[in-house]
Formats: sequence, C-alpha cells, structure tokens
Amino acid sequence: MVKVELFDDLRQVEHDAAGALDRAAQPCLFSRLSWFQLLQTHVPPKGSLKVGRAAEGDAKAWLFLANGGHGAEAYAAWYSLRVGAIGDAALVPAIAGELRRSKLASLSLAPVADPDPLVAGLREAGWKAEASPATGSWVAYTSGLSFDDYWAARPGQLRSTVKRKAKAAGLEIEIHSEFDPEAWDAYEAVYRASWKPEEGSFPFLRALAEQEGAAGALRLGIARKDGQPVAVQLWTVENGKAIIHKLAYTEAAKPLSPGTILGMAMFRRAIDEDRVDVIDYGTGDDAYKRDWMDERRQLWRVTAFNPGTLRGLAGAARAGVGHLVGRLRSR
Repeated sequence: MVKVELFDDLRQVEHDAAGALDRAAQPCLFSRLSWFQLLQTHVPPKGSLKVGRAAEGDAKAWLFLANGGHGAEAYAAWYSLRVGAIGDAALVPAIAGELRRSKLASLSLAPVADPDPLVAGLREAGWKAEASPATGSWVAYTSGLSFDDYWAARPGQLRSTVKRKAKAAGLEIEIHSEFDPEAWDAYEAVYRASWKPEEGSFPFLRALAEQEGAAGALRLGIARKDGQPVAVQLWTVENGKAIIHKLAYTEAAKPLSPGTILGMAMFRRAIDEDRVDVIDYGTGDDAYKRDWMDERRQLWRVTAFNPGTLRGLAGAARAGVGHLVGRLRSR
C-alpha cells in the first residue's frame, strides 16, 4: 500500500526521510535535502514549502514545491540546474493524486532533464500535463579519455587561442578542493568586477562552497595576474560527474582571455585527476559552450493543470494543454 504525506517543514521532511535524502543516498546535488535547506535559508522561492512524499515498502519518492496559493512551482532558484521528482518514478502518481486532492490548480517545473515519468505520473493522477522546451544543457563525455584526447577534439580556433595567449598572459592558476576564505574573497571580487549581472546571493554560493568543500566535491579555480585575481570558476565534482556552476572574469583582463585559460586548467584537472565521465555546463545556450562540449541536451518545462478546480480548467483551456506544440519527446 502506498502511503502519501504532504509536509510544509524541512525538519519534518528530514525526520521522515531518515537519511534517504542525504549525500550517501542521493548522487545528485539537486536531489539532496541539504540543497533545499540552502535554498530555504538564502534564496527561498516565493510561496510556502509543500513537499509531497510517497512510500511503498522501501521505495520512496518526493516532489519539492513552492506553493503560491492556487498554483505551485518547483522549489528552486536560478542556481537550481535541475528539478523534478526524486526517487522511484512509479510513486509519482500517488504524490500527484494527493496534490490534486489538496486543490492545487496548477504546477510548473523547470528545468527538468527527463519529463516523461513526471508527465506520465501527473496524467495518471488526472492532471492535464504537457512538457515544452525550456532551455539546453551542454555536456562533454570524457570517460576513458586523457585531457590531451579531449583537447585534440576541440575546435582549432579554441586551441590556437589558448596556445597563443597562455604564455603571454602569464597567469598563475590555483584550484581549491577545500573551502578557503581568501580564495572565496577572490571569487567575489572577480564576479563584482565582471560583465555578469548582479549576483543573486553570495551568501548562498559561499555556503554551497563550504558544504561541498567539506565533502571534497568543490573545485574553485582562480586565475591571477601579478597576484590579482582576474578569472574564477566554481565547479563541483563527484560520482564521475563535473558540474560547472559559475564563471566570471574581470572586464579589465578580457584581452588576456583569462576565462579560457582557466577553463583549460579546470578541464584538465577534472579529466586527468578526477577522472570524470561527464562534464555538465549547467543550463543555457551560450555560444562559447559549443566549443568546449560535445552535445546539447534539451531541458524541459512540465506544466500541469488540475481539472478538478475551476482555475485548473481555465488554465488548461488558455494553455491549450493536449494540443501544445511543445510536447513530450518521441524517442
């Protein structure tokens, strides 16, 4: 028998999960209770927390949502590179059914890597659900490769840029796998002097770096020119996968191509020392990612409406759910 509960407190979720959402049980950073705790502390989504959990025997599944009243979205921030159901996909219909009974009118979750089980589970529970393209994720496959193998496959223009500028730039490169306060100060200084928009929450990123540094998963790269930081990259590396979370360089140092030179060092570290199988460039279709990566993966938005509510029926009619151009992939 499937047992379903809805929680509005992460402490309740932690007690109920009994370790099933900890690092040892969840290989993905964005599926861990610690991730949601960081979000709640530093960048809480609009709306109240609503967590659906279904359990049957040893199998469990969770869906973390931010309830805006009549509708809910993924419990996420712009740092969340993946969202969706966690755990056994066979239990998603049970959670979806409980959410219908709670009178939620609509759901919206993005970016979702594999929408099929989530959409299928919502539909089974009576939701009108579809998936539409949201953004992309660029990845490189590095299993069994040396950095030299990987680098030989990059575009000639990228390789020639590094070869031409690396020696002339005279940058000092350091890569930290443990949290270091001075290194973090350098990260913030570069970001503030970069072309990047205003950072959402330095406290969130610092807490993330401290957490992942303590676990040995942090890779914080810094390029310096004459002792001054000019480029930074924030990665995490674990379970055979590297994720590039953030990168920036100072506007003044742009002619040196410090981001490209630091990027080469970070890829070399991940491939030759960490021996990762996959490198994930987060989300977005920035043109430069194509040079570094092998393949674009589609990320999706899952939208669902509850036909048991007037708002859900109206929302489904407005969205044309069932006739959307963006629909589940054919495989």
